[in-house]
Amino acid sequence: MRNPQTRILVASDWAPIRAFGPMMRSEPESVYGDLLPGLRDADLRIVNCECALTKAGKPVWKSGSVFKGEPAHAKALAAVPFEVACLANNHVLDYGVAGLRETLSVLRRHAVRTVGAGLTEEEAYRPLSLTVNGTKVHIVNVSEGEDLTASRGGPGVFGWDVARATALIARCRKRGGIVIAIAHCGLEYVPYPPPYVATAFRAMTDAGAACVIGHHPHVPQGIEWRRGRPIIYSLGNFAFYQLTDLFWRRTGFCVRLHFAGDRLSEVDLLPYRITDLGLRALDAKADAEFRKMMARLSRPLRTPALAKRAWQTYVDSYGKDGFTTEVLGILEKMNTEPPKGAAMFRNRITTMQHRELWRDLLTRMMAGGRPRVSREARRTVDEWFTRKMSG
Repeated sequence: MRNPQTRILVASDWAPIRAFGPMMRSEPESVYGDLLPGLRDADLRIVNCECALTKAGKPVWKSGSVFKGEPAHAKALAAVPFEVACLANNHVLDYGVAGLRETLSVLRRHAVRTVGAGLTEEEAYRPLSLTVNGTKVHIVNVSEGEDLTASRGGPGVFGWDVARATALIARCRKRGGIVIAIAHCGLEYVPYPPPYVATAFRAMTDAGAACVIGHHPHVPQGIEWRRGRPIIYSLGNFAFYQLTDLFWRRTGFCVRLHFAGDRLSEVDLLPYRITDLGLRALDAKADAEFRKMMARLSRPLRTPALAKRAWQTYVDSYGKDGFTTEVLGILEKMNTEPPKGAAMFRNRITTMQHRELWRDLLTRMMAGGRPRVSREARRTVDEWFTRKMSG
């Protein structure tokens, strides 16, 4: 008997903010532009809902931006349709528990199932299991981020508990079918994953995930293959508008996973540009450039040693000047807006993404000298922070 064929599309950060908010409310399909046929060419579509959809709650004090959409914006998810919304991220609780509660209700009314957050610990840590074309699919969704991201007996999201995540992946795999792990983590805007992310994603793969997919960095990162299974470190932005003309913050990709039964048979990338008028598929020339860049991004991921060197290349680029500027900015904020400054400092010392960067840099400064870095990685780091849309 022939194995059933299943195509699963995974997209990254979606939020009805800034220029995209009015579009998603008035013409829900328009934000996806000519990418829409590619999004619809799948049997199951998964997206990261990176905001609360609510009229309730009050904004929380946190390190980064606070995002909120309206309940009516859920029409832009249903228009594709996205059947699953990941909620394990650092923004779904931006308007507190009341905002999360309404978001869950709104998505349910629009037939969008959720994973990664809940009003109880059991709900937050529960995988989403469903059947697609006769094949079981299990989705495990975890997040690293700011306060309110970890559920401990109450409302919250599946926080950064790698041991719990890998145990859950292994249990799902024993039940049969496909296991997909999706994680919202890592350092923003950097082309290479920090070592703690690489270690966690490899552990999730070894536990039985057919594919591990990351978002949160807001820029594309490379793909590592581990025993024939892909680790996609960052998809970049999706329907998430940022006020920037930096090229790689305006470029992202979806991934379409093709399965024969529970065996992964093909991985298909759908790259796009994020414009003021919505998403646009790349033309042939831009598509070829994108794939060439993905190959370059992925080269250091062939071995843990090369991946670590690429990360250390970014640490060297960030350097003492970057650290000093960041700390002075936080201290200034503590003087002008103490709750915000406190949230920023707390975030830097409690989340792995910032703690690992600061630890590695300060350790290097204590030791003196400079590490061995990759010239190709240094060019890539520079490009990620300087290349403009016109470049």
